[in-house]
Amino acid sequence: MTMVRIPPPALPVRDRRAARALSPMLTRLAEERATGVLVREHGVLYLAEGRVVHAESPLAPDLGVLLTAHGTLAATAWQRAAAQAPDPAQAPDPAQAPDPAQAAEALLRSGVLPTGALELCHLDALYDAGYFALAPSGTPGRFRYGAGPRLGPLPSVPVVALERETLRRRLLLHRLWPDPAADSAPLIRADPAPGPAAALSVTPRQRAVLDRVDGVRTAADLARDLGRQAFHTLVDVRRLTAAGWIAPVPADPAPPPAPPPRPVTTDPDIALLKRLRDALEAL
Repeated sequence: MTMVRIPPPALPVRDRRAARALSPMLTRLAEERATGVLVREHGVLYLAEGRVVHAESPLAPDLGVLLTAHGTLAATAWQRAAAQAPDPAQAPDPAQAPDPAQAAEALLRSGVLPTGALELCHLDALYDAGYFALAPSGTPGRFRYGAGPRLGPLPSVPVVALERETLRRRLLLHRLWPDPAADSAPLIRADPAPGPAAALSVTPRQRAVLDRVDGVRTAADLARDLGRQAFHTLVDVRRLTAAGWIAPVPADPAPPPAPPPRPVTTDPDIALLKRLRDALEAL
């Protein structure tokens, strides 16, 4: 009898991706229980004792936007709380920004917002900005130890939980529409091509996105205008793109290559023949 060795089944794509850390530096910092600020190309992660206590990204609305956009908190109340914390924009270095929990502590002390609502919005903002902060980057991150963050009154999350959620969100967006061009480019309206995808009805959430597409706004701009998490807006954008309702603004075509220079010869015989030809043509 001939023995046939059957190789073990390959891991699913989900497991293979989850087996790789999104940021080896972040994994090492978590193991060290480090405290400080990790600055990456698309965002900043604040660590305290190896846990993520806050995240910021220019591609995601901040906590103030999420709290005030839909009446959860009055804009004036947020402004007063933010005024009690030092302004991060005045810091000489992004990694030297002050403790981001100070404004939240001021809100809790004032009693203008239920603790549960603040914690929920904080986690929404953290996972939202963390998704973009952990995006693939062409530049190395840098970490400053002991620069401000601490375990405050708001919930923190383990690094592994943030990475797991980031991977889940990447896979979800890929299943909805694999081309990420619409995530960052200005968006335009498009006439959907006939077919099953175009026949799908547009939900009220998607309609709000669709109505604001003007050829200038990006998905991040739409999220701020709507006061929604940027990732949730990306989900709507990818679904609308898959259905043919919107499309990224086409990139400007590359300029045609310059014609090659005409060869210049210094051969005296060829130069003499050219002069003779020019003289004959002039007769």
